[in-house]
Amino acid sequence: MSIKLKGLVTGLALGASLFAQPAVSADQKLLNTSYDIARELFAAYNEQFSEYWQEKTGETLEISQSHAGSSKQAQAIIQGLKADVATFNQVTDINILHTRGNLIPENWAERLPNNSSPYYSTMAFLVRKGNPKNIENWDDLVKEDVDLVMPNPKTSGNGRYTYLAALGYAQDRFGDDQQKIDNFLQDFLGHVKVFDSGGRGATTTFIERGIGDALLTFESEVLNLADRYDNGEYEVVTPKVSFLAEFPVTWIDEYVEQNNSEELAKAYLEHLYSEDTQRLLASFNNRVHNETVKQENSDRFPEVKLMPIDEIAGSWENATKKHFASGGKLDQLQRRK
Repeated sequence: MSIKLKGLVTGLALGASLFAQPAVSADQKLLNTSYDIARELFAAYNEQFSEYWQEKTGETLEISQSHAGSSKQAQAIIQGLKADVATFNQVTDINILHTRGNLIPENWAERLPNNSSPYYSTMAFLVRKGNPKNIENWDDLVKEDVDLVMPNPKTSGNGRYTYLAALGYAQDRFGDDQQKIDNFLQDFLGHVKVFDSGGRGATTTFIERGIGDALLTFESEVLNLADRYDNGEYEVVTPKVSFLAEFPVTWIDEYVEQNNSEELAKAYLEHLYSEDTQRLLASFNNRVHNETVKQENSDRFPEVKLMPIDEIAGSWENATKKHFASGGKLDQLQRRK
């Protein structure tokens, strides 16, 4: 399925960024570390939550944001970035806060609804005006003359989701024929012209540098661009089979204790599930769980067969070991001739 993308993006920043809402002598402070294409989303949410919190408690807030690839953010937290909350785009990047950093409990995903994932998305393709390479599905990405841009699965949850979505498509198409699955993935990876460190960098490479015939990234990212710009230079293609991309969140137990911010951090994440915030999340083209908001946005999101991690790879632990670890399937496929 394709829709017109009404715009050209300019001035997108590469790499990590750290910024805060203006606040004079704020009563409380909060640092949220997040993935790199969530800047605009959380800028809007921080304003909404600050108003909610002040009305509820009378306290003013200063909310700071740090953005980069989610894997880089997880490493920064483990290395001492005293974030109060993490709002990531992959479960494994939060899991390591427990397994490597001992900063959160093992059962962190049980502390909030929907496995601590207040919203979700899937993967989509951004193509150039008129879709000159006739890209409509995953198999079109391996045509001889097609160049791709995507985040690097080694550094980006976005990139891992894209790889797993391609794997899910191959499994859905080829069944148990592992050789055909591997051949497709090898061909797919061979068509990637640029592996950027994160999703926003990949968007910049595709649009500002003009590299590639298709950008592979979150559906929410490409639909946000469609909503925001108005010159018809690009189109969005949503494949019929893709990956269920969850966006897990957690407060960082070790640091909220040190920062004396536990109550605030919990409220900040719990409020993501409120109907008003679910509506805000949907306005940034994220799929949400709230039934009322889902019905309000039923015409926005095409029907897609969303394959969860368990169906594609058994579990995140297995996916990490088998596909993304050093010497794993990803490395093997990229080395094959």
